Amino acid sequence: MEALKQYVEYIFTPSTEIFIVGIFIVFLAPILVHLYIARSTPYTTLPSILLAGPSGGGKTSLLTLLERGDSASATHTSQVPQSIELTTSDDHGATTFREAARIDAPGAHRKFLLVDTPGHGKLRNQHAMTKIASSTLRGIIYVLDAASLDDSLADTAAYLYDVLLALQKRTGAGKTSKTPNEIHVLIAANKLDLFTALPASLVKSNLEAELGRIRQSRSKGLLDSGVGADDIGSEEQDGWLGQYGSEKFSFDQMREFDIEVDVIGGSVIDGKVDKWWDWISSRI
Repeated sequence: MEALKQYVEYIFTPSTEIFIVGIFIVFLAPILVHLYIARSTPYTTLPSILLAGPSGGGKTSLLTLLERGDSASATHTSQVPQSIELTTSDDHGATTFREAARIDAPGAHRKFLLVDTPGHGKLRNQHAMTKIASSTLRGIIYVLDAASLDDSLADTAAYLYDVLLALQKRTGAGKTSKTPNEIHVLIAANKLDLFTALPASLVKSNLEAELGRIRQSRSKGLLDSGVGADDIGSEEQDGWLGQYGSEKFSFDQMREFDIEVDVIGGSVIDGKVDKWWDWISSRI
């Protein structure tokens, strides 16, 4: 009993040791609790997948298909961005995106936002291009119409050039600061249900060739404007996509900037988007 009395008197008697313990409880303990909760929570904000591409490619139809699960709804040309919350799971036994996305699917579930953006030329920079800088972005799906690519190749490739260049500059900016998240790109060659559609391999080669022509044209434009040849690849005039000085462009050159580009065919109207869904799941 005497020992307990001495212990109580020690606690309530001002001393350096008691003061230090009090500081720890009042100030450090809440900070440690906060750090523990923050580390145990996977995301404070949901990760996102961005849908980009020219008008008529099927971006909004893809969004409604993944939201409804059975079929895409009738859509019209988007004027403003829209997003939906989806869930993917680790159900390796699932054979379709419908099975993997169901609420009662086995395995760990991960939520994310699928963000659709307008493809009109006047609205692209206002919406899709500004979202590339988002810290929550995990991937970009560039949806295009593989059945009419021959007629729309120039516009489709020009928009893709801007998207890839923005990602390239984003990665370059991280070399002098905190490295940003890797953002990979899926080129979704849609409408393969149509007999005029090009297979994914031809979509890839046609785009690479057109991107190479755009690169040469833009670099020539810089030279004609008075920019020196040595400055075209510099940070101030960084409009050269991929490996600087290369004669031909290929998507493999984007790996230098930690950007993987995949070209996968599918059909929203037929619901054949499982490979696209698998790509999304691998990025979340």
